Amino acid sequence: MVTSPSVPRLVVAAPASGSGKTTVATGLMAALARRGLSVSPHKVGPDYIDPGYHALATGRTGRNLDAYLCGPELIGPLFLHGARGCDIAVVEGVMGLYDGAAGQGELASTAQVAKLLRAPVVLVVDASSQSRSVAALVHGFASWDPEVRVGGVVLNKVASDRHEALLREALEAAGVPVLGVLRRVPQVDVPSRHLGLVPVAERRAAALEAVAAMAAQVEAGCDLPALVALARGAGTLSCAAWDAAEAVAAASTPGDAEPSQSARPAPRVAVAGGAAFTFSYAEHTELLTAAGAEVVPFDPLRDERLPEGTRGLVIGGGFPEVYAAELSANEPLRGAVADLALGGAPVAAECAGLLYLCRELDGRPMCAVLDATARMTERLTLGYRDVVAVGDSVLAAAGERRRGHEFHRTVVEPGSGTGAAAPAWGVRAPGRRVEGFVQQNVHASYLHTHWAAAPGVARRFVERCRTS
Repeated sequence: MVTSPSVPRLVVAAPASGSGKTTVATGLMAALARRGLSVSPHKVGPDYIDPGYHALATGRTGRNLDAYLCGPELIGPLFLHGARGCDIAVVEGVMGLYDGAAGQGELASTAQVAKLLRAPVVLVVDASSQSRSVAALVHGFASWDPEVRVGGVVLNKVASDRHEALLREALEAAGVPVLGVLRRVPQVDVPSRHLGLVPVAERRAAALEAVAAMAAQVEAGCDLPALVALARGAGTLSCAAWDAAEAVAAASTPGDAEPSQSARPAPRVAVAGGAAFTFSYAEHTELLTAAGAEVVPFDPLRDERLPEGTRGLVIGGGFPEVYAAELSANEPLRGAVADLALGGAPVAAECAGLLYLCRELDGRPMCAVLDATARMTERLTLGYRDVVAVGDSVLAAAGERRRGHEFHRTVVEPGSGTGAAAPAWGVRAPGRRVEGFVQQNVHASYLHTHWAAAPGVARRFVERCRTS
């Protein structure tokens, strides 16, 4: 058993979405960083956007902790990997404290992650429409699972001194300390749209102002020394920090060459970024590098050519529908992407990347790698998925099972010439359907996956880049 040094840590949770946990978590991160602490930011679940605000607050990469995508056994190691060298860690929860993957019990809930991290929970309660009833609410959440340690409460949207006094009196009987009180004030300016908050990459200056405002709210209303003391009471983790190189090496099979061999050239893998493609997990780039690739970012909104010598392409998620006109106008890059993909280079595209590879998006020309059209709809497709690879591809061998997440308001309709493309995934539930496209060395799908759960993906992709 490996026992790792204890990193002081807190999980910021709430009874339900909309209670203010993002404001408290992000504001707490920023407030602690202002005091000279090195703060490790984390987010429960598959959310890509909140970690961007966490990164602004702390100056460190925001990382996800998802027990469905990665498995409960990786939560501790991934946490320790992100928290290396930090003084304290703040983990923002998802949805309500006990809400997780549908029909899967506690799996992927904030409560499960808090237990796996042996971390105390700070419960953020929207107190705007209650007084004495807050004690019943907090008591219920604190006692529902004895293994979840609710160490304190932050009361949000408190109307007045009198309202605060009533709430404190009620909670005194519940035996859960009040660690903060935030007044009912105008919301911090963090605009939302069809998939949640607007990403930091699209509004950096305004996002910095929003994070500063969150920090000011937390500094004015929360007992920071008490929160730090609570974080220092977290339990010791009996695991080692995750390491990308070790994960890639462990994913090898007998006869595989080591990706670190200096005699082997490092294939250049271009990774899409910029405002249109903001959805990615930091571990993906780390795994590609560990597997022997030279990772080079590019921005499809600004760059008219791929990085010189590109041998493979990774296009993650984001908001291409918002930037369809600009992406379409960049004809030189669209042509370069099509030439690379149709020439046999490995391409991995998730969600936004899938849309970008289609013939058109909302009537605007895209890369036309796939004979398919994409369009926005009013219907939200959201949820975890258990899938199996239909055939061999640059990301999986036929029959391999993976877990992923879908989150989009678009549909992709195959054209009449898609006979050359095979489905990427068989979705086991809901509906037992097939999804995505595998065409030559292109793998394009709506499914978001976390490669830390299957580090052999990076090795497989990089080896295809070397040999294609």
